[in-house]
Amino acid sequence: MTAVAPDRFPDNVDSIGRLVPVDVHFDDLDALGMLHNARYPVLVERAWTALWNERGLVFEGDWEAAGDFCNAVKELTITYVAPVLRPGAYAVHLWIERLGNTGLTYGFRFCSADGSVTHAHGTRVLVRLDPKTLRPARWSDALRASSQDLLLPQG
Repeated sequence: MTAVAPDRFPDNVDSIGRLVPVDVHFDDLDALGMLHNARYPVLVERAWTALWNERGLVFEGDWEAAGDFCNAVKELTITYVAPVLRPGAYAVHLWIERLGNTGLTYGFRFCSADGSVTHAHGTRVLVRLDPKTLRPARWSDALRASSQDLLLPQG
């Protein structure tokens, strides 16, 4: 299987964002023995959670205190490139394509553990919410500071 990088990725995707290890378990596979399509977003979410936790941004279940974790998904796109055919160690390559006032678009690749083979790629748009009103709210300075190395160069 050859590495696939969609044309919207930078030429040197390894220098952008972060590769986060994830595990695919036997029960993540569908009846045909492939990673079930609904498991990709779950594994991507787990990778983001691990990355934010590593950076000290932790959600502990209290929406009033959740800060940036009080957000909603506005859009999710996934393109499946090559099937995952067995449990084991994989990775999710994460980066932020756009960080606006209240919206954040991140990109991802579900890939081999070393990042050389892309199995799926996509984007997800999040909107930060005020926990009392559920209206859009500004991302915190802490998230902005913690995200700088994940941002794609603009231009």
